[in-house]
Amino acid sequence: MSRANFLDKLLDGVAVEWTVLGNERFIEVANAARRPVKASLRASGETPYYGANNIQDYVDGYTHEGEYVLIAEDGSASLENYSVQYATGKFWANNHVHVVRGKQGLNSKFLYHYLSIVDFTPYLPNKDRSKLTKGEMIKIPIPIPCPDNPKKSLEIQAEIVRILDAFTELTAELSAELTAELTARKKQYSHYRDQLLSFEDGKVEWKTLGEIGDFTYGYAAKAQDSGDTRFVRITDINSDGKLIATNSKYVDLSPDIERYLLKKNDLLMARTGATYGKTMIFEEDYPAIYAGFLIKLSLDKTIINPKFYWHFSQSDFFWNQANKLVSGGGQPQFNANALREVRMPIPFPGDPEESLAEQARIVAILDKFDALTNSISEGLPREIELRQKQYAYYRDLLLSFPKPEAVEA
Repeated sequence: MSRANFLDKLLDGVAVEWTVLGNERFIEVANAARRPVKASLRASGETPYYGANNIQDYVDGYTHEGEYVLIAEDGSASLENYSVQYATGKFWANNHVHVVRGKQGLNSKFLYHYLSIVDFTPYLPNKDRSKLTKGEMIKIPIPIPCPDNPKKSLEIQAEIVRILDAFTELTAELSAELTAELTARKKQYSHYRDQLLSFEDGKVEWKTLGEIGDFTYGYAAKAQDSGDTRFVRITDINSDGKLIATNSKYVDLSPDIERYLLKKNDLLMARTGATYGKTMIFEEDYPAIYAGFLIKLSLDKTIINPKFYWHFSQSDFFWNQANKLVSGGGQPQFNANALREVRMPIPFPGDPEESLAEQARIVAILDKFDALTNSISEGLPREIELRQKQYAYYRDLLLSFPKPEAVEA
């Protein structure tokens, strides 16, 4: 069904009146005369305290009670998704939000859904994230279906709200289910990883990384938006030790930096900051170099399978050591000297062939768990994004009312 036909069927021939947020017949602007900032309140109550971007705390007392829509006055997260919130019951609204609600003939939840698709840019100074004044806010146009028949109008609005709320609820339920599944799979992966890395006495030798590898600091280059070689930075490694594919930065390859080129299955470790010790295995087929806050681990491949080490670096066996070896306070440092002290298990140390075979067997098992975990990790945002797109599609179908060129208060 086309957008026009969908909306026409819902409206069933009734007229649509366009008005503005300043029309007191339909809308109440309920900005409190004085709204104290959070610092002046005791943050130990049960009342949600709203700012420009959602609930900031819980306090005693309240400024409003009922069903309202909160529009960011300043500090909205982005122009593409300007902050509009729906609040019910008792709540505090600080001076960074406008507080409005529908009066007789206008459903506040309908108003919330409609304002969620409004382009606020024309009402902001310099078309940026500057302050949305009350004087500009009240100029924002809104549609009122069937304005001369409040009962019919509210029925249409309620049906639109019902459909859009259902999509919102489905998205939330899906997110909760997939998050629970992801948590369970991560626990299962961690359990089997630690179990497979727990060898019987006599079948393993714990060697320091300094005995079996060399370490090289990365290249201090200025990242570019384009170039012929990817520039892997400390921020490009996700929490699961994988390379993030988006927001890539680049450099132009030159003879001076060729020695920093990565090869398949090279290992990189973050050496500073909150992400110290986080280790990535490079599995890509394109040219890339690594940045200065990363260390490349060149381990003896006649002794260690790089993927075996990567799984080990995700385990408690590694992190219990790393957390003791790290230095520094506000900016932790885990340099090459500390890394050399990390000890890792070498199965069947007297037989290199059998050792590598055992490592390969363990890697094959853990890779399957890792793939399952990552498929859910990747599937979670993808499924949520699909539901959000579905919601946006139907929201546009339901809220694309014919609009005049000008709207008067």
